[in-house]
Amino acid sequence: MSLLDPKSWQPHPLSGPEYAVTEPATGDTLATVTLAGAADVERSSAAARAAQTEWARLPHFVRAGVLRKAGDLFSAHADELREWLVRESGSIPGKADFELHVAAQECYEAAALASRPAGQVLPSEAPRLSYTRRVPVGVVGVIAPFNAPLILSIRSVAPALALGNAVILKPDPRTAVCGGLSLAAVFAEAGLPEGLFHVLPGGPDVGQALVADPRVPVISFTGSTAAGRAVGEAAGRHLKRAHLELGGNSALIVLEDADIEAVISTAAWGSFFHQGQICMTTGRHLVHDSLYEEYVERLAAKADSLAVGDPNREQVHLGPIIDDNQLAKVRGLVEASTAQGAKLAAGGTHEKLFYRPTVLAGLDDSTPAYTEEVFGPVAPVRSFSTVDEAAALAAAGPYGLSLGIVTGDAARGLDLAERIPTGIVHINDQTVNDEAVAPFGGIAASGTGARFGGEANVEAFTDVRWTTVRADVATYPF
Repeated sequence: MSLLDPKSWQPHPLSGPEYAVTEPATGDTLATVTLAGAADVERSSAAARAAQTEWARLPHFVRAGVLRKAGDLFSAHADELREWLVRESGSIPGKADFELHVAAQECYEAAALASRPAGQVLPSEAPRLSYTRRVPVGVVGVIAPFNAPLILSIRSVAPALALGNAVILKPDPRTAVCGGLSLAAVFAEAGLPEGLFHVLPGGPDVGQALVADPRVPVISFTGSTAAGRAVGEAAGRHLKRAHLELGGNSALIVLEDADIEAVISTAAWGSFFHQGQICMTTGRHLVHDSLYEEYVERLAAKADSLAVGDPNREQVHLGPIIDDNQLAKVRGLVEASTAQGAKLAAGGTHEKLFYRPTVLAGLDDSTPAYTEEVFGPVAPVRSFSTVDEAAALAAAGPYGLSLGIVTGDAARGLDLAERIPTGIVHINDQTVNDEAVAPFGGIAASGTGARFGGEANVEAFTDVRWTTVRADVATYPF
């Protein structure tokens, strides 16, 4: 039985133009959807606010049941949803399966939030009961990108709903189905009451309207640092909270005692998984002098061995870049880097949207593909001679998302990590990791800190209310 019936994707008409959902691997049109306009945000927020009050008053086990059912449905309809993730977002099947697994786990973990202790009893100077209680914020606005469309939507949507809120989701139009309308279908089948979840695929105008809407007090945004700055500034003007998960240029440090045989697999995965289109992709490989030449040679050989092609029709390691604009950015950064003297050790070519995994060597602080977030399958490799130099190189730059350190001495790796400010650290692993139970987020230009997983979700999507209760009416001197 199909979960995604095109006739039921958008039960309420939207005001924007029709949009062709395109398969990047072939250029074929997969479906046609209607985009939202700014006016749709106002209508959706009014409906969401009206529905939210009753949803928040339901017993916790009712909300938890809807979330558990939604988790089950991501597994039950995995074949259909996997095909959309592969064809619409260019994911290889393994990456699509990972998204489906995380989506289910996000729902299960969110279900547990519904029965989480909601506050604290406080001491008071007066003869009264004094306590705090976590209450839903009301309506949460979620703005999600194209690169991991299901995960980056559900990890805000699920906990926000479980905690008693309504949600308005604006997915990237390029992944309107697998990152938006599929979630609407899942929650509808899971029994979520009507009016609580609205999917508005659209452009920046829709996002701007969502941030400005007075009925939406909290925005959860995942995307580029430039766009995140604009969202944060607008949210500040409207006195609302914005949780920002932004870009990165994460470093993988390979110390001289690392196992070179083992490290190449993790290094390649960190830079080339999903064509490098992940915020925590390994964007800088920092390798000790004693291993540098061999590392570049082995990583280049690994890159050359990887298959690139249509993940829906052949078994490949990398699929297509999402569109021509992103391809032009990747190509431009690589060409600018080689023009400045970087050595192209592997890749650097493409056929249509299929960009070969690329290894660059001979870099310095002015190499564009080293200093900027590429968001493509590019592995810039730079050497260092001392641990102090490695720490300084890794800490340089505006970002602070993820960090990987490979070493034969894990304690030494932890000690080095203390010197490099990031939101995430992995010892003896690459930089791309995610689990529903773990907090996730970066610092500095990578975002406003951890906002997913357990307590971070409670803080993100609820407010604290102080309440006191007296047996008798209080009296005062006048």
